Amino acid sequence: MEYPEVSLPVVQRKIDDVQLFLSTALQIANAHTVDFYTCNIWDRFLSVSPEDVLSQFSASDVTSRGTLEGGTLENNFGFCHESGKLVDIGAFLEAAEHCSLPQLGISVPTEKLVEMFSDMARHTQCIAVSEPDDFMNSKKAHEVQAMSALVAFLAQHCRVKQVIDVGSGKGYLSSHLSMQYRLQVFGIDSSSNNTHGAQERNRKLKRYSRANQKGKRWPREREQLPKLAKEVQREDGKDMVTEERSPTHLQATQLNSEVTVDVNSHLQEPVECGVGNEYTDLFLGALSLNAVEPVCARVPPSQLSKEEKDRRMRENLDRKLREGRSNNSLFLPLTSYVTAETELKDIIPELENAVIVGLHTCGDLAPSTLRMFVGRQEIQATCSVGCCYHLLSEEFDQRRSDHTLNTGKTETNSETRTEVFGFPMSKYLRDQTYICGRNARMSACLAMERVTVGGGLPVESLFYRAVLHVILKDHYDAHKSEKRVGNVYSKTSSFVDYIRRALRKLELDESKLSDEDIQAYHDQYKHRICEMVAFNRLKVTLAPCIEGLILLDRLCYLKEQENVSFAALVQLFDPLMSPRCYGLVALKILA
Repeated sequence: MEYPEVSLPVVQRKIDDVQLFLSTALQIANAHTVDFYTCNIWDRFLSVSPEDVLSQFSASDVTSRGTLEGGTLENNFGFCHESGKLVDIGAFLEAAEHCSLPQLGISVPTEKLVEMFSDMARHTQCIAVSEPDDFMNSKKAHEVQAMSALVAFLAQHCRVKQVIDVGSGKGYLSSHLSMQYRLQVFGIDSSSNNTHGAQERNRKLKRYSRANQKGKRWPREREQLPKLAKEVQREDGKDMVTEERSPTHLQATQLNSEVTVDVNSHLQEPVECGVGNEYTDLFLGALSLNAVEPVCARVPPSQLSKEEKDRRMRENLDRKLREGRSNNSLFLPLTSYVTAETELKDIIPELENAVIVGLHTCGDLAPSTLRMFVGRQEIQATCSVGCCYHLLSEEFDQRRSDHTLNTGKTETNSETRTEVFGFPMSKYLRDQTYICGRNARMSACLAMERVTVGGGLPVESLFYRAVLHVILKDHYDAHKSEKRVGNVYSKTSSFVDYIRRALRKLELDESKLSDEDIQAYHDQYKHRICEMVAFNRLKVTLAPCIEGLILLDRLCYLKEQENVSFAALVQLFDPLMSPRCYGLVALKILA
C-alpha cells in the first residue's frame, strides 16, 4: 500500500524554511504584552505607524514589495538589515503566509488518510447510538466525530481492539469510541475528578442509549430522555457538576472507597427510572449501617510512604478493572499521572496491542504520548492532537521555569523529575539547540482563523494590564513581581476599579494613588491603544508559523525512528471550530 507521506529530508527542509523566517520575526512573538509601554515595544521593533499595519490587514489583498526566492526575501522578510526593525508589512505578511502550515504543503488532508484505510472502512463496526451532539457542545462533537472515525480506522488497520486515551478528561472521545465502534478504551487522566466525571457521564450515556432503544417498553424513561441528555451536556466541555440519585442504588463514599449496592439484581421486575416501590424502600431501610466500613483518620497523601502510595494505586487500579469486568464495560476510566517513562502495563495489567491517542493533550503530555508510542512495543499506532504550547518544557531556554507537568503545574518532587523535555523533540532541532521561547509558544496558541473572520482579541484587558505595569514601575518598584494578577479584569467595572483590585491582589498599598491619579494613567496611554491592536495582529499572524515549527519538530521526531513505518501531520478539524486542528498520526512497523 502506498502511503501519502513526505520524506524526512523534505520535513527537515520545511523546518529550515520556517526557522529562517522566525530567526528574524520571533522577536515580535517573544515580546510580552505587559511590557508594551514600559519597554516601548512599538518603537523598539517597528519603523512604521500602527495605521500602516492595520491598513494592510484591512486590505482585500496584500501586495508585497519583496519576493520569495530560495526561502529568503530581498528585504529580509520586511525587516531592515541594519536596525532589525520591521519596515515592510507586505513582505512580512507574505513570508508569514508562506511559512504557515497550510502553505507548507506538509500536512495530509483527512480524506487522503481515510482513503488509505478505505479497504478497512466497510468492515469497521459502527453501532447505532445517539449522535454525539446530543451530549456535547458543537465544538466537542465536531472533534470527537472526526477523531474517533480515524482512530477506528487505525485500530482496524492494526487489527487491535484496545485504545489508550491519554489525558482523557471527562471521557468524550473514550465514550464515543467504546459505544460507537465497540473498542475497549482505557481512559487515563491525572485528575480523579475527571475520572469520576467520566464514569458518571458514561453511565448516563449508556442509560440514555438503553432507554432510547427500549422506548416502547419504558414509556416513563422515554419521556425523560431530553432531561437525561441535558444532564450529560455541558457547554464548553466543562465538568459535570450534578449526579442523579436513584432509589435503586445506595452509594456510600468513605475516603477513597465506594460501596454500591445494586438492588435491581434482587428484584423480580425492573424498576422504572426515578420511581421507587415498597420492596425497594424496605430493602434500603433494612441495610445495616455496619455494611459501611467505619471512617478512619485521613492521612495526607504527602505523609504516605512510597510503598503505601504504590499499594493504594495498585488496589485502586485492580478495583476499577474488576468493576469494569463486572459491568461488562468497554470504557474504563483510570486515574494516573503518566509521562514518557510510564510503564503502561503497571496501569493496565490486561494491556494488549493497542492504539494510543490524545485529544488536545496539554503541554508535555502530547510529546509524552508520542514517546510512549515509539518506546512501547505493544503500541501499534497513535493519533495525537496537542494544545497549550506555552506549557511545554523547553530544553534550551535558559529562562525557563521549573520543569512543567502535563497538567501545567510545576513539579516540586525531585524524585519524579526527569530531563525529558517537550520541545524540541527531534534530533534535528536538538542538535541545533533550538530555542523558541515561552512568549512565542504562547503566541502559537492564538487562533488566527477566528481573528481573521472578526473574532478579535481582548484588547481592553491587555491594555489595562500593560498600563498597570507602568503604574507598578512608577510607584511600587514591583513591576517584576512574580505574583500574577489573574482574571481581575473580568470582575471590574472600570479602569480605576481594575487597578484597585490588582493592587490588593498583589498586596500593595493602594492608598499611594488617588482615583484621579489612576485615571490620569488611562488618559495618558489611551491614544496608544492602536499600537497594541496592530502589534497583536502581527503576533497572531506569526501563530501558524510557530505552531507549524512545533508540529514539524514532532513529525520529524517520528520520522527519525527506525520502528515507525508511517507518520503524517493531518488536519483533523475545522480551524474555525477548533483552532488546534492538526494531529500527528503514525504507525509502527508490524512484526
